[in-house]
Amino acid sequence: MTEKQKRFCDEYLIDCNATRAYKTVYQNVKSDEVARKAGSRLLTNVDVKNYIADRMEEIHNEKTADAQEVIEYLTSVLRGESTAQEIVVERTGDGCSEARTMEKSPSEKEKLKAAELLGKRYALFTDKVETDVDMDLNITIDYGEDNTG
Repeated sequence: MTEKQKRFCDEYLIDCNATRAYKTVYQNVKSDEVARKAGSRLLTNVDVKNYIADRMEEIHNEKTADAQEVIEYLTSVLRGESTAQEIVVERTGDGCSEARTMEKSPSEKEKLKAAELLGKRYALFTDKVETDVDMDLNITIDYGEDNTG
């Protein structure tokens, strides 16, 4: 795989626009039509496809929370261990006020929501399910070969 192909891939990953990526890397191409066709053709190259797939996996792993991270965060909210920053406006007198940032622990409402989400995750709650079934019930008793009933 060439350096220009790698640069094309990296440009393509910005906005998934092959025409723009091709024109950025191969600056001598002026026509959008030529860049579109060439970019599209590059995307079918096996090395290019593999490079893009690998980079997408890296980006996914770096930026996407996994299940454990989500559960740990919800647990920290439930326990009141997390904090959030909020802007508060305070009166300073003479009709003036001042904004400042303060740290705030989770409210009871936020803790309750975290508990609810964790409870759903661990199936702690069961919903009552009512069903209306229309079917026939047939019972067959098998006495085996020795017994004739």
